Amino acid sequence: MDSPPRDLERTSYAPSERDRSRTLTVLRNVGIPVLSIVLLLLLWQAIVIIFHVAPYIAPRPMAAIQSVTDNWGLLWPLVLGTIRETIYGFVCGALLGLGLGVIMAKTPFLHRMVYPVLVLSQGVPIIALGAPLVLILGFGVTPKVVIVAWIVFFPVTVNVLAGLSHVDQDLLNLARVYGASRWRTFWQIEIPASTTSLFAGMKIGATYAVTGAIIGELVSPSGAAGSLALYQETANTNFNVAAVYGTTMVMTAIGISWFLLIVGSEVLATPWQRRTVARRSMFRRDPDVAPSPRVH
Repeated sequence: MDSPPRDLERTSYAPSERDRSRTLTVLRNVGIPVLSIVLLLLLWQAIVIIFHVAPYIAPRPMAAIQSVTDNWGLLWPLVLGTIRETIYGFVCGALLGLGLGVIMAKTPFLHRMVYPVLVLSQGVPIIALGAPLVLILGFGVTPKVVIVAWIVFFPVTVNVLAGLSHVDQDLLNLARVYGASRWRTFWQIEIPASTTSLFAGMKIGATYAVTGAIIGELVSPSGAAGSLALYQETANTNFNVAAVYGTTMVMTAIGISWFLLIVGSEVLATPWQRRTVARRSMFRRDPDVAPSPRVH
């Protein structure tokens, strides 16, 4: 019996060295962060046990987690409310930052006039904005969304402005020589070149978006209808320390999840940062191997 053609041998389902390397990279990128969180919880547990920390000061990690699971039916609607405020505010702030960054990059006069105002806006304590926003916008989710957008738009604006200001001038000159329009140059050269800076600003905003939502829940009287921040405040008043720590863990989980979502979006939107050539299919023939003759 004739031996199978060489090209069929090369397209076997056995994982190649490149596949193993990719798998190890994924495991390293996922496993190390998970391991760090586990070590942090173990350190928390060790400190409570070794130093005999009283339960009314700091509970053990499992006690805090159990306080969340036991009251999940009550917490779930509050968590959804915080997530909704975070998403609405983040999207509004990111879109505002992107648009403002592009306009400022294309209009130097507007850049010089608006940039100091942007810096000044970030000098205002966020907690001090709550009462005026409630008076102006009323009671509801709107003041919370505005606070989140206020936090997010500045890093996005600054990073978009920096990205558009550092586009390779040789590429722009080459596009101009070939007669590319300003819109095509902007869409095909400047936008891809500034994508990394855009996501850098979005990741910074993502880490603070949940903080803005919680601040909005604290300063808005609408929290009396139910909010995650009010739940934690009530637990603190009642000396339910496990619930206080457990709620903090839930807030942290929301923030980490939102940050990871932005990171995942960056991975999908910027494939050129991880590879310079197209992915090779496992069924693609090697160009150095001659095709096998057809059997009729």
